[in-house]
Amino acid sequence: MIIEISDQILNKRSITREEIKLEVAVALYAREILTLEQASKMAELDQLKFQQVLGEREIPIHYSKKDFEEDLETLSQLGRI
Repeated sequence: MIIEISDQILNKRSITREEIKLEVAVALYAREILTLEQASKMAELDQLKFQQVLGEREIPIHYSKKDFEEDLETLSQLGRI
């Protein structure tokens, strides 16, 4: 999907294309529409940098019980616990 925003609007508001992508990605992540991976890709940031942005905005990382259980299983398989 392509969303078109005129350069005139971007220039008037002094916002770059990259900033627009980040704002949309953060909003969709905060609403739990996108995963961390999907949102960081949309924003064209690595996940760590995207998490830093979320932290600066006080948006919590979504980490479910299922995620925790999967992480425990992975650590167990790796012999780390």
